[in-house]
Amino acid sequence: MTRRRLLGLVSCLSAGALRAQRYDDLRIDAGHRVGFAETDITPELGMERPGNYGKVFHEKFFDPCKVRASVFDSGGERVALVGLDALVIPRPIVLAARKRIENESGISGDAVMIAASHSHSSGPTGMVLEGEYDHADEFIQRLAYEWSSEADTGYLQLVEDRIVEAVLRADAGRVPAAVGFGWGVEDAAAFNRRFRMKNGLTYTHPRQGNPDIVEPAGPIDAQVGVTGAWDEHGRLTGCIVNYACHATAGPRGISANWIYWMERVIRGAYGSHVVVVFLPAPNGDVTQVDNLSPHYRNTGTESQRLVGGSVGAEAVKALLAMYASGDWGGVARVSETLHLKRRRPNPARVQEAMRIARQKPDPSSAEWAFAKETVLLDALLQKAPTVDAEVQAIQVGPAVFVGSPAEYFVEYGLQIKDGSPFPFTFPVELANGIVGYVPTLEAFGPHGGGYETRLTSYSNLQIDAGDRIAETSIALTKKLTPGEPLKPPPAAKFTGPWSYGNLGPQVE
Repeated sequence: MTRRRLLGLVSCLSAGALRAQRYDDLRIDAGHRVGFAETDITPELGMERPGNYGKVFHEKFFDPCKVRASVFDSGGERVALVGLDALVIPRPIVLAARKRIENESGISGDAVMIAASHSHSSGPTGMVLEGEYDHADEFIQRLAYEWSSEADTGYLQLVEDRIVEAVLRADAGRVPAAVGFGWGVEDAAAFNRRFRMKNGLTYTHPRQGNPDIVEPAGPIDAQVGVTGAWDEHGRLTGCIVNYACHATAGPRGISANWIYWMERVIRGAYGSHVVVVFLPAPNGDVTQVDNLSPHYRNTGTESQRLVGGSVGAEAVKALLAMYASGDWGGVARVSETLHLKRRRPNPARVQEAMRIARQKPDPSSAEWAFAKETVLLDALLQKAPTVDAEVQAIQVGPAVFVGSPAEYFVEYGLQIKDGSPFPFTFPVELANGIVGYVPTLEAFGPHGGGYETRLTSYSNLQIDAGDRIAETSIALTKKLTPGEPLKPPPAAKFTGPWSYGNLGPQVE
């Protein structure tokens, strides 16, 4: 079946058509409860659209941005997994939200994972924070506050409030639930954006038709990880989806990006009540752009519909094939905070960058933008030469969600999956804070390159940070005891072949 026909089929299915699947005997266990909830964090028109090296503002509305939360309760032990339609989630907001959640619900703060989808069409949660450069001189403050993408303090407070509200509502709405885990495969919606070139270097987005492209410089992760929860009536109440692709497919305006269309497809199959929590797998070098395609490239709504619809269809297929059980195992969590150094730009480079930055501001110029970023990084190093990076593992039965605050290259997600003892391992990037791009060591070598490796106020960690995060992630998974994979009951005992089917050929 073609993707177009599959998406058409899914969109036409009624909620009732998929409600009763094969759950005549769910065997719901009252000691295993799950809750889902969502809240709205749609920014206002006129607010900054984050993720740029200069200021860009929202002029159109396309679809809402949300916080989506899930709470898993096994015998009174609870963990929360939260996804939000945001470019990033600053560490101070994570810590403040966790503290309030713990105070108001009793869920331990270190049992809460909060991850941003990295939607480039969302609200102003980054990049520069209010007061971050108040220690610097007036010129550098102007570069930071007037000529850089800046978070809105009022909007950040709204995001914090809505995170807390979503988790509290999910916790209050817990019901006995059967839970299942599964995979889909979507290998045509996302592409590695880094390429080895004939000159021996690696370029990010060398553009379609470039005759100097040799080959992609990295893989993709085609797995669509899915966790689903059904109530005692066999109704899907919510699911968690984990996939590796930048949320840069959306239009130039307010939108959850392709995650919106993924949600639409899943809800089209199972009902508008379903809460779809998206947790991004490492995709720092993976986007929806196919640089090798010789054909016209879809953009805006067309692109986000294709990516989101494709991933959503795979999630539906995984849910349909999934075996769910009311006894899905226990929950647990473990974490470790790494103290990582920032790389320092060469003093001569800083001096030259200051000269360029003092010219007429031009964020559209790569030379001026990276000069500005070098100056900002130099100022940032004066008060924060190191960065704390929390690595966290949250277990739900046979599955483990492994989060880090990196905008992490896809290779590391694959390494974590390979090294984990869990049958279902879901690596999550941009979780519990933000430390910028974290490329592979190879990307920093003589044949590396690409803008992800450039020193900026956003991306600047020691070059082995990716390896350290991966090693810690794998070590944390090994501190937990995986639950047994859920298996359907065995088939009935064989009593003989089907009488209509065990006949010999008949030709006359």
